[in-house]
Amino acid sequence: MGAACIKVTKYFLFLFNLLFFILGAVILGFGVWILADRSSFISVLQTSSGFLKTGAFVFVGVGVVTMLMGFLGCLGAVNEVRCLLGLYFAFLLLILVTQVAAGTLFYFNVGQLKQEMGDVVGRLIRTYNASGQDNLQEAWDYVQAQVKCCGWVDFHNWTDNADLMNRTELTFPCSCQATGDKDDPLSQKKGFCQAPANSTANSTTSSPRGRNDPDLWPVYKEGCMERVQAWLQENLTIILGVCVGVAVIELLGMLLSICLCRHIHSEDYSKVPKY
Repeated sequence: MGAACIKVTKYFLFLFNLLFFILGAVILGFGVWILADRSSFISVLQTSSGFLKTGAFVFVGVGVVTMLMGFLGCLGAVNEVRCLLGLYFAFLLLILVTQVAAGTLFYFNVGQLKQEMGDVVGRLIRTYNASGQDNLQEAWDYVQAQVKCCGWVDFHNWTDNADLMNRTELTFPCSCQATGDKDDPLSQKKGFCQAPANSTANSTTSSPRGRNDPDLWPVYKEGCMERVQAWLQENLTIILGVCVGVAVIELLGMLLSICLCRHIHSEDYSKVPKY
C-alpha cells in the first residue's frame, strides 16, 4: 500500500512539474512582452518609473527559474533522486519568497508610482510635438483614444502645451476627440486637429481673447488617471486571486517533494540521463 502511494505521488509530482514548466514559459513571455512593448500604456508606465522595468526583469528571472525548477522536479520525481528533489524544493521556496517580496514592494510603492507617472505624463503633454515622431507620444495617443480620456487629471492638462495654446483656430489633441461609439479602433489618432468650420464648437462665438479656447474642444472631459485607477481596481481582485492560487500550488509542490524525498532511502544515479 505504501509503495503504491509513493508511486502515485511520484507521477502526480511529475505532472505537477510539467505544468510548472509551462507556467514558467508563460511568465517568461509576459516579462519579455513588458520589456518589448512600445505601443500601449505599458510603454508609458515603463517611462514613468523604473519600478515596472525592474518588475519585468523579475518576471523574466522567475520564468527562467520556474522552467528550470519544473525540469529538475520532473527528473527528480521520475528517477527518484533526492538531490534533484532537494534542489526543486529550494527553487520553489525561492520563488515563493520572491513573489511575497515583489507583492510587498508593489503594495508600498503604488503611491510613488502614481506620482511619478503623473509627472511623466505632465512633462509629455507640455513637450508634445504634433509634427514629431516619438514612441512615447504615440503610446500616450493610443491610451487616450482607446481609454476615451484626455490629459491626466482632466483635459485642461493640455493647456500647458504652448504650441497648442498659441493656435488661433480651435485646435485640440486628435487622440482626445470624443467620437462616441463611431470610433474606429484600428485608426491611429495623433497630433493636433483643427475643428471643422461648420462644427458646433467652431460656430460658437470664438474666445474673447482670439485664442484657442479649451472649453470649446470636442474632446473627452475625464482625465486618464481616474480611468487607470478604475482599471486597476477592477483587475486587482483577479490579480490577487491568481497570486494566491499560484502560492497554494507552490506550497503543495513543496509538500509533495518533501513526502517523496523522505521515502527515498537509496538513490540510483545511473537512472539519471547522461548528456
